Amino acid sequence: MNRIEEGGMSRRERQIMDIVYRLGQASAKDVLDNLPDPPSYSAVRALMVTLESKGMVKHSKESRRYIYKPAITEKRARRSAISHLLSTFFEGRPEKLVAALLDPKDMQLDENEIEKIRGALDE
Repeated sequence: MNRIEEGGMSRRERQIMDIVYRLGQASAKDVLDNLPDPPSYSAVRALMVTLESKGMVKHSKESRRYIYKPAITEKRARRSAISHLLSTFFEGRPEKLVAALLDPKDMQLDENEIEKIRGALDE
């Protein structure tokens, strides 16, 4: 089992993964330049090492820089995150997650949005 499937990521790790997926590959400097309210360069490097130990990124060396690329597809990472969310907050039951998302007290959906959801479910 991939280590990321055993547990979640921190908010900062998710931000970094978003950047790596968006750019396709990134050095620690690239990540630092794209992070909101960035920590120090050494903290970014440490986070990249942590993400690599979790199996989320892999690196190659270009000259003196490490270039990080996603180790798993974005789709697989998304499914793992949803699975973690389900087991943590919704007793592993997708219907409870959907019910929370569609709670009328929190969100009013128009007919067009409802049709989009039905279409996505049919796929």
